[in-house]
Amino acid sequence: MAQRIADVGPSFWANCFLRDVMKRRYGAAILIAILLVALALAWWSRRPAPPPLVVGGELPAPCRDVGFEAVSYVVCEIDLRTNSIGVFHAGADGKPFGSLQAFDKAMQAQGQPVLLAMNGGMYHEDLTPVGLLIEDRIQKSPLNLADGEGNFFLKPNGVFLIGKDGKAAVMEASAYATARPDVAFATQSGPMLVIDGQLHPRFEPNGTSRYIRNGVGVRDGNTVVLAISRSAVSLGSFARLFRDALGCPNALFLDGAVSALSGGERMIVGGHYPAGPIISVSAKRPAAG
Repeated sequence: MAQRIADVGPSFWANCFLRDVMKRRYGAAILIAILLVALALAWWSRRPAPPPLVVGGELPAPCRDVGFEAVSYVVCEIDLRTNSIGVFHAGADGKPFGSLQAFDKAMQAQGQPVLLAMNGGMYHEDLTPVGLLIEDRIQKSPLNLADGEGNFFLKPNGVFLIGKDGKAAVMEASAYATARPDVAFATQSGPMLVIDGQLHPRFEPNGTSRYIRNGVGVRDGNTVVLAISRSAVSLGSFARLFRDALGCPNALFLDGAVSALSGGERMIVGGHYPAGPIISVSAKRPAAG
């Protein structure tokens, strides 16, 4: 062993020394990195947590809990003789509200608090509506009669509207295009849930696609019914809710998974996802004089 060590020469020991130095530097670098990560985690843990999203509590006056086919719902029946319904998307700056919470805060700041707000139709990644949007008599997005993938294009789809006469309706989209009603507020979505008392022809009785869902139905010109499930439900069962339990001859699916309902000051269901078009309910103000 002594002879073999003597034969290696000075370059061998220089290389060993360099390797030892590099190992020490590498180990020090790892130690510094671990310390930096630990400090970052400690700093992050000391940051104040965001306020929790309050969901639940007592329901607003127009709403009640309904059980149907083993699924719980919040159902809100709106009398248009005492309440107003509008469809909204963007604030005065032209930017989408983006969420029910932001919309509620904006309305409160304007001195126009709302009773209820619900996500009111499907949207693209930039929150622009996929279909028709009429906000306070101004068309912000055109009627979409194209074919495509996804629930919106599961024909027939439809339009929920409030006419300039204050009456509500849910119309199949092509019928809307033909009739061209005089509209104050409107939002397009799809598919239709109930069409003149009949369930959408493409629905299975109780399909395997299950999500928290929300929709809107019209019982008559003065009565709008908003419903949102508290747990996952199929489109077939959701459609039967509107037809069989809520008495709506026409009803429209608004969205699934991102569905949410607020009571003006707090969330009732959902609220964790963005919102494009928003359906708003507010109490009518007494006539002056």
